[in-house]
Amino acid sequence: MSRSSPYCLLLALAFAAAAPVVPLPAHAQGNQRAYAPEDLWTLSTAEQTRVISLEYREQSSGRTIPNDQLRFYLDQVRLSRWSFSKVKQDIAKSLGNNGGWNPGPGPGPDPGARTIRCESNDGRIRTCQTPWQGQSRLVKQLSSARCTLGQTWFTSRGQVTVTQGCRAEFAAGMGGPGGSGGQQVTIQCESNDGRLRTCGSNLVGRAQLQRQLSNQRCIENRNFGLRNGSVWVNDGCRGVFLAHTRNGGGQGGDYTVTCSSDRGRYTTCAWDARYGAPRLIQQLSNDSCREGYSWGYAARTGLWVNHGCRARFGTR
Repeated sequence: MSRSSPYCLLLALAFAAAAPVVPLPAHAQGNQRAYAPEDLWTLSTAEQTRVISLEYREQSSGRTIPNDQLRFYLDQVRLSRWSFSKVKQDIAKSLGNNGGWNPGPGPGPDPGARTIRCESNDGRIRTCQTPWQGQSRLVKQLSSARCTLGQTWFTSRGQVTVTQGCRAEFAAGMGGPGGSGGQQVTIQCESNDGRLRTCGSNLVGRAQLQRQLSNQRCIENRNFGLRNGSVWVNDGCRGVFLAHTRNGGGQGGDYTVTCSSDRGRYTTCAWDARYGAPRLIQQLSNDSCREGYSWGYAARTGLWVNHGCRARFGTR
């Protein structure tokens, strides 16, 4: 080796340091890869949004992911534990369908069951047709807004209606074809002053709590349940319950709902639309219950009471 070799090496390094840096093309700068752990649910929502958006941009050659599709993926990561691979696969599937996207029925508690998704976007009322002809039941809430039967979601034959931001997945009611019970009904029952109260008749199976109305917690077989064909409540439990009529139970006069305007406030109550419009059967409050003033019914909002009216309503 010649004596000048170290000097040549130093000179070459100096020239390299002084050479101008050639910038990457614009498309290369924005082509960040959406590397992420498989368990996306361990990331913050902001990080999940960033990763999913980058993955969509990468697969679509720079397009921005639609808001509804992004929201769908965030929901699936949070509620169904979708992995990064699952999200990538679904993005590829949506882009392979000429850019169209339809989330279809989301995963329910029973993978073999048919479900539909119905969403109240921007708080608007939306009615969704169901592939089954009977009533529906909620199987998975997808929104941060509460989905409450008779208040933010309603069921009738062949359709589900949602409002006030409720977004959820629904399946056929448990009283449908192949079930042991008849028609699915909702019954409001209240243990006022801590007393035992029974509601409804000709019911079978068990009473399922759909919405608790009391501060006192409602616990099945402790302060509510179903026996002798009726829903019973006790010890201050007040709620809206899902039950089923006996096979062949029909739409008779046994179906009743108790609705209360607590502290004089406007309140809506679940009423099964299959029974037509309700009628006042028994006033339970000191305040007068007058149709059109302190109680009424509309297909969109259901049964409502106001101005302190508390009463039992039944079929016409």
